[in-house]
Amino acid sequence: MTIIFGVFLLTLMVITALAIVHTQHLFVAVILSGIFSLLMAANFFLLDAADVALTEAAIGAGISTVLFLGALTLTGEAERYRSSSVNRVVALGVVAAITLMVIYATFDKPAFGDPQTPVQQHVAPWYIDTTANDIDIPNVVTAVLASFRGYDTLGEVFVVLTAGIGILFLFSATPTRRKKPQTEQESEVESTAEIKFGEGLRHFLIPQVVGRLLIPFILLFGLYVQFHGDYGPGGGFQAGAIIAAAIILYALLEGEARALRVIPQWVLTGMMAGGAILYSAVGVVCMMLDGNFLEYSVLAADPITGQHIGIIVIEAGVGITVTGVLLSIFHAFAGRRRF
Repeated sequence: MTIIFGVFLLTLMVITALAIVHTQHLFVAVILSGIFSLLMAANFFLLDAADVALTEAAIGAGISTVLFLGALTLTGEAERYRSSSVNRVVALGVVAAITLMVIYATFDKPAFGDPQTPVQQHVAPWYIDTTANDIDIPNVVTAVLASFRGYDTLGEVFVVLTAGIGILFLFSATPTRRKKPQTEQESEVESTAEIKFGEGLRHFLIPQVVGRLLIPFILLFGLYVQFHGDYGPGGGFQAGAIIAAAIILYALLEGEARALRVIPQWVLTGMMAGGAILYSAVGVVCMMLDGNFLEYSVLAADPITGQHIGIIVIEAGVGITVTGVLLSIFHAFAGRRRF
């Protein structure tokens, strides 16, 4: 039954992808992209990759869709299609060749879920055995990312921080001089769009009722994912994306100005850097206690307790940075107008 449902989801993904390529209406393409990400998240759940599925659902289907919609306010509704028959033939040939290569490569793959595959015989057994003895948490994925590969995860946090800073720099370079609209009708449409965007959806009853009902539960679920990541799917990356999605939903309902009053931009900037600093500070504290950088065992008299403390604190740092970066990017999009 799981295989049948998986094939059904993959079929829907192919249909959705073809529809995205075929449509010339950008709004439709954005919505279909969100649907594609949601289908991908469902496939990840079927593959028992719940951590990745949570991230895909929150960022791919949620935040990315909102950012794409924000980008659409800076451009037209329809794609300006310019292509020749030669370009179509070349594009079709490239897609067909890559598709055949991928299909051919799948014949050499091991069976799904086979425990004797090479990847399961290398370091995976060591991670499973060592996690039970030295860290004692059920979620081996969290143990690998937060403890065994703590250096790599710290680097990922700084990559997220750097990406956020880069995007904010790009938007800060926006010219301040506005171009004069070509017609009065264009000016009226632009002003109306800006007013509605600034006010949010507060004049629409159904989104207001449903959104206000969902926001507390989304925030609660985000905190659950943050602090229960040791024992179930979740962690700082997933929790940060979920909490950011809840705040973005509030901004869409009540307007960007009200969202910034709840969490001002200077707080978001502090969160961006503060989470990465908190993560690094844990490593420094470990060194001050005569341990190695990010060696959590020295944080308490019991090494396992020290591992738990270190993982909880650095996961909090990850969640803080991810939340600050995603919200800062959203406000950068939302605060930008046509120029």
